[in-house]
Amino acid sequence: MKIAVFCGSSTGNDSIYVNEAEKLGEFFAINDIDLVYGGGKVGLMGTIANAVLANGGKVYGVIPEYLQEKEIAHTDLTELFVVTDMHERKAKMASMADAFVALPGGAGTLEEIFEAWTWAQLGHHSKPCALYNSNGFYQHLLAMITNMTTSGFLHAKYAEMLILADNPKELLYRIEAYQPPEKKWT
Repeated sequence: MKIAVFCGSSTGNDSIYVNEAEKLGEFFAINDIDLVYGGGKVGLMGTIANAVLANGGKVYGVIPEYLQEKEIAHTDLTELFVVTDMHERKAKMASMADAFVALPGGAGTLEEIFEAWTWAQLGHHSKPCALYNSNGFYQHLLAMITNMTTSGFLHAKYAEMLILADNPKELLYRIEAYQPPEKKWT
């Protein structure tokens, strides 16, 4: 299995985010789950990649040319794909991955997981999308998603398709048990 992880190019201001990324990376490697991610060696991106590699796992990075220097491309990966832009990055990651997981991060992390989730709603793929809720990081976002649902902008079945987990075993269990809802607009 290959899981695409979207996460911060910084580590945040609480060491719990680094610790949780390391634990998830170790879990991936031990359970023969390959990591597909943004290709940087900085922030949580580098943290999870290093943890997978340190435990004998495979890591596939996808980085746009113009971010290769800014995000300091990780050169010790199983394979690094250098692409032209963010659109190509996301398409490449989506084609490689069996599931998508967002660890803590900023606007880019949200944009990436929301695009994957939107594609799932529209039926472009039937892969699970998850929020890894380290230290309750995504609680406020979940409240917003609930507000979207109660306000009539998001059908409950599409809100419920977004997996929430705060530990590696629960995450893997929920990814493996995932059943996509009926496609939107069918």
